Amino acid sequence: MNTFSPSNSVLANELETLRDYWGWFLVLGIVMVVLGTVALGWSCLGTVTIAAVWVFGLFLLGCGIAEIVNSFWIGRWSGMLIHLLLGALYALVGVLVIDHPATAAVQLTLLIAIWLMVSGVFRIIYSVSEHFTGRGWVLLNGAVSLLLGILIYKQWPESGFWVIGLFIGIDLIFNGWAWIMLSLGLRPKAAAA
Repeated sequence: MNTFSPSNSVLANELETLRDYWGWFLVLGIVMVVLGTVALGWSCLGTVTIAAVWVFGLFLLGCGIAEIVNSFWIGRWSGMLIHLLLGALYALVGVLVIDHPATAAVQLTLLIAIWLMVSGVFRIIYSVSEHFTGRGWVLLNGAVSLLLGILIYKQWPESGFWVIGLFIGIDLIFNGWAWIMLSLGLRPKAAAA
């Protein structure tokens, strides 16, 4: 049986194209791991958290301005007011977050703690009430999420100055290692030897 098809040749071509850039993926992964490690070190100082919240405020402001501009390009007056109000709300919240990043970090951390607790409870309930393959992992995930949410909430509002930075550092490290593993998997056989 011939397994070669046009879609297989397209995938093979894409794989070869990716292999040409395996070194860049490796560099990206290493940089992300280094930045994540630095972010973990600075998360206790609140530097990364405040910077991340400030950038989040800039994104909200940019989205608000884009939504306001878009509201005039819609061409229909029926939806213009909704888009205009939504854009104004985005822009207002963005300005507030930029002006008061520490307060915003504390409030966002409270939302993260509540989200972790609620999602943990739902995962636990789902894994106990339903029978499916791997439900033990879902139960463990729910228990860890619930525990993290409780720990963050118990230390709130102080946790507002380090939790976001800690999560960003951890995320950067894991994403960096994922890029490193991808690059090593894409490495051409001649370079692997």
